[in-house]
Order: sequence, then C-alpha cells, then structure tokens
Amino acid sequence: MTIVITAFERSPDGGKGLARDTRVRWALEEVGRPYEVRFVSLRAMKEPAHLRLHPFGQIPTYEEGGLALFETGAIVLHLAQIHAGLLPDDADARARAIAWMFAALNTVEPPILDLAVARLAEGDRPWAGQRLPLVEDRIRQRLAQLATRLGRTEWLDGGFSAGDLMMVSVLLRLRPSGLLDEFPRLAAYVARGEARPAYLRAFAAQWAVNAVIEPQAV
Repeated sequence: MTIVITAFERSPDGGKGLARDTRVRWALEEVGRPYEVRFVSLRAMKEPAHLRLHPFGQIPTYEEGGLALFETGAIVLHLAQIHAGLLPDDADARARAIAWMFAALNTVEPPILDLAVARLAEGDRPWAGQRLPLVEDRIRQRLAQLATRLGRTEWLDGGFSAGDLMMVSVLLRLRPSGLLDEFPRLAAYVARGEARPAYLRAFAAQWAVNAVIEPQAV
C-alpha cells in the first residue's frame, strides 16, 4: 500500500526543515519506506476534504490503505512501532524512547513555540519587551535540564531512536534564535541528527519544493 503524506504547498519557512512534515519524512526515511506527498495550499487546509483527515486544518497527515492519521507524534510512533529502526527491541528501552518522544512534544516544544508567537505575533505589543526575556528564560531552563541529562552521550538513551528524532526536530526550531548555541552539547546533538543520511534525504525532499520561497524568520 502506498503511503501518502500531506505537506505545505509552500512552506512558511521556505523549506528550512521546520515544517512538521519534515519529521514524518525523516521517520519514513529512517525505516526505509517510500512515500508520496500531496501538497496542499493554506486555503485547501481549511476545506472539508482536508479537514476530514486533520480536524484542525493543519499538516501533515498520513494515509496508508484505510488508515488516516494526523499529529506528527502519533504518525512517527505508528511508524516506529511497525517498522524496525526507530525503537529498541528491549521493552524497557522502547518505553524510555517513547517517553522521550512525549518529552520533546509536551515539555520542550511548548516554550519554543511560545517564543515564535512572542516574536512574530506579539512583537509589536507594548509589553513585548518584558515578555520576550521571560519566554527565553523558560527555554533556557528546559535546555539546561536537557543538556544535563544528555551529558556527553551521543543520543538520549543508548542508540538513536524516535525519541531523538522528535527532540532534534523540536530543537531545530531554536536555531534562528541563537539560544541553541548557548548549549554546545545540545547544538552538537542536533548536528548529529542533521548529519544522519535519512534526515539529509528528508530535508532535501522538502527543500526541493520550497527553496524558491523567501524564508520567514522564526
């Protein structure tokens, strides 16, 4: 059965790999599954056909046979559970890798997304100058905790897993802000993720479609 995912017709970041379809592309490359992409415009994302796949009108979605999924965490977890390469064989290690997936999405990503909102949507508000440092400090606190846990190891828990895939994808959103550079171990960790052949293929696929678009600062 052919796997079909949806992605922005034109990504707001100009193909820099920050759109969430990159996470799904990366997972598919890691497990060696071919896929097709159906590109949708911002307008089409809010129309009934797409809303039947994603009730909140976002991307990506995942279709394979009669299965339709939305939310990158759910899609990557599904792929990791049915294909080798993203979760360890040991049951305890698998559980820890899944915990890191949840940590990436539920603990680390929210303040990072808040930073994007503070800069892009609220930057012209009279209180923006006071709010922005608070948001940045919350991110630094999370990064310090993560860097301590990572220590000098290559990945979060043994070998590379879906937990690392999600965490690297989340941390990549910080690169334009410069905050990631304050934590050299985490910057090196992200660089290791980006150097994986599967990530390079996923990034190239998205870049090929979006490279002509001027990137939007995040």
